[in-house]
Amino acid sequence: MKIHQQFLQLHSRFGSAASVDTTLDEIGRMLDCTPRNATNILRSMSDNGWIAWHSSRGRGRRSTLQFLVQPEEIAVQSMLQAINRKDITRAIDQVRIHRQSSTLQEHLQGWLLTYFGHHTEMRSDRQIDTLRIPIRQPLHTVDPLYMNLLAESFVSSHIFDGLVRRNERHGEILPSIAHAWEVDSGRTEWTFFLRKEVLFHHGKVMTAEDVVYSFERLIRSSRRTLYSFIFKQIKAVRALTPTTVTFQLEEPNELFLPFLCTSRAAIVPKDLNQLGSLRFGTAPLGTGPFKITEMNEGQCVLEVFAPYFQGRAHLDRVEIVHVPWATEDAGAFGHSDSLSLFHVIPNASAAEHNWSHIHSDTTVRKFITCNTQKAGPLTDPTVRAHLFGSLAGDLPPIDGQAPSPTVIQIATIPPYKPDAEVLAERLDKSGYACKVVSVSPEEFKGAIRLESDLILFSLFRDQDEQLRLVDLYLTIAEHVDSHTRIDIETALHRVIRQPDPLVRSGELDKIEQLLMKEHQLYILSEKPLPTTFLPSVRGVTFNSQGWVNLRTIWFPPVMPE
Repeated sequence: MKIHQQFLQLHSRFGSAASVDTTLDEIGRMLDCTPRNATNILRSMSDNGWIAWHSSRGRGRRSTLQFLVQPEEIAVQSMLQAINRKDITRAIDQVRIHRQSSTLQEHLQGWLLTYFGHHTEMRSDRQIDTLRIPIRQPLHTVDPLYMNLLAESFVSSHIFDGLVRRNERHGEILPSIAHAWEVDSGRTEWTFFLRKEVLFHHGKVMTAEDVVYSFERLIRSSRRTLYSFIFKQIKAVRALTPTTVTFQLEEPNELFLPFLCTSRAAIVPKDLNQLGSLRFGTAPLGTGPFKITEMNEGQCVLEVFAPYFQGRAHLDRVEIVHVPWATEDAGAFGHSDSLSLFHVIPNASAAEHNWSHIHSDTTVRKFITCNTQKAGPLTDPTVRAHLFGSLAGDLPPIDGQAPSPTVIQIATIPPYKPDAEVLAERLDKSGYACKVVSVSPEEFKGAIRLESDLILFSLFRDQDEQLRLVDLYLTIAEHVDSHTRIDIETALHRVIRQPDPLVRSGELDKIEQLLMKEHQLYILSEKPLPTTFLPSVRGVTFNSQGWVNLRTIWFPPVMPE
């Protein structure tokens, strides 16, 4: 592998010349080695047929180096070696290093596409179907309590199950681990009846005690977690029998059942602590159709769990690979690579007319909101209106002067840092001096929001949108003026008690209209999440979050010739 890099380094140094005059001393300096090592390197390249080296003896005389192959060929060889060793990070680095050469990058990306997608092999007369998919976000944990990223939730949804689930197409709530449920007339006591003989990946039978442990773990946690406004209202959860569990809520909450469909409400084994709670995030045990056999910063490997209670998945193995390609060509507030989870088969060039395109109803909305709890220019609604107006149409500064000498701090998380920088550039044109602060998702839940003036984030608009909106508006209520906070909290109290989802939607729309009217919220963009795949992929469906459902994907068997 190293000799490939040394060839590319020499070729890059000498440019496009097919033949150059040089010395061993010069080559040694280029390759950071001694003249003796340079001689050995040149001999190896010559033996491979990559170069011709015509040595000239005598002090001060220069030798001739002739390149016999193109750098594209050597770069592809290097990347294929990396792929064969499953060193996909090194292979991707090849694309990055040679990004300036469009021809070379096209070659490398073409070869990289051969690594991803569907691969079949025969083992003991059995067809083993493997799907390799790239994701733009790294995977740190798939523990339902600790995960923060969409990609983590996507993987978690295939490792764990909840008591109930949503129908992929229409969003109805259907049985999962619980085969039935009922609620009392006051709508504060929910009882779930569990399926028998549901197995965790380590062979243990799941019981109501595991359900109790899973929710008590959420309730006891001091972490600021998505949907905590739901599970913090659980007064008690009890196992009545090994297959019956009851929840007592502090007050009626019509979003409780939808919450149970989310990955956050997944059921984990009660012996988690004995298994090693710190390792659980990368070596989890759930009841889902796949189990994790390997997880590190580069990739996550899923193997099918054959005894799955809802039927064995068609795929045998899924390799999920972190592809940390930087976004370079996304438009302002566009749909950046860092936001897209993955493609079933990676996106090909526009010339690939045989590829199919599909997308769920899920969209991603990027927005900014103002922190008016912080003393500064944004406490003035006129300044907020002008700031938002400048984003829409390059308004001149107020009274021809800079709106404020104060530096406006924009807080966001790493995937949206490019968007925040574009936002800062736009505001700068209207006289607003800005500073972008990007912190981890975990830090973003803390004090940074109340220390900043503008907060840039996104809303995943899927079948869980109402849950996400309530969570979002509760967060926004923390950094607006007291009058607006009371209006938001009053409206949200009506929302969670409203049984009709259409009426709930109308109430949530009113909160959005209020925030936009008071210039507390500005929507930057909204984009769908497309998926590209080859026609040979069958069974492409989406789960409630709009992610491709690996449970249903299959490929036609390979026919013998």
